[in-house]
Amino acid sequence: MTTLTLDQANKILSAALAQSKKQGYKPMGIVVLDDAGHLKAAQREDGASMFRIDIATGKAWAAVGMGVASRVLVQRAKDNPNFFTTLAATANGKFLPQTGAVLIKNAAGEILGAAGASGGTGDEDEAICIAGIEAAGLTAG
Repeated sequence: MTTLTLDQANKILSAALAQSKKQGYKPMGIVVLDDAGHLKAAQREDGASMFRIDIATGKAWAAVGMGVASRVLVQRAKDNPNFFTTLAATANGKFLPQTGAVLIKNAAGEILGAAGASGGTGDEDEAICIAGIEAAGLTAG
């Protein structure tokens, strides 16, 4: 299994921010976590609110922890709200099942980490993460 490099994480961030700017989205906070949920890289654009990095981290942490994109977790949380409330409490508030984070995978389909964003709608956040991951030559999942 390969690991996510700092260079790859920084490429994801720069490409995601470029996509956000191209689309005219509000100021974003974006994080890249490794496969153990540890911070690899993060950026908060000028004008982004103070919660952006925390929210982006919670989305990415939930995705990598559960092994699925945060969009999938939104539906799972609707279907089993008590379990997801317990997960959030167990994770000391770091677990946020909201659309806006996707897994980062290598060519073999192995999970290397997750990217999460906050600042736009969940769909906008997710889209810039996907754009960043693909620009870094990796696969979003």
